[in-house]
Amino acid sequence: MGELPVSACDRIIRNATGLRVGRDAAQALAEILEEIATEISKDAGALAKHARRKTVKATDIKLAAR
Repeated sequence: MGELPVSACDRIIRNATGLRVGRDAAQALAEILEEIATEISKDAGALAKHARRKTVKATDIKLAAR
């Protein structure tokens, strides 16, 4: 994996909590978000294929995230 920058996850946690963030916490969030994003992406891809499209659209992502 390793697609999401740990620094972005660090920023998300800091903005949400106002607290300092350990590198391991930011790394854990990055890993979890990547897993969730991968599942949503797979589901969105299936929706696009079902609609006989080769392009995943924002509506597919939104539906898959439900």
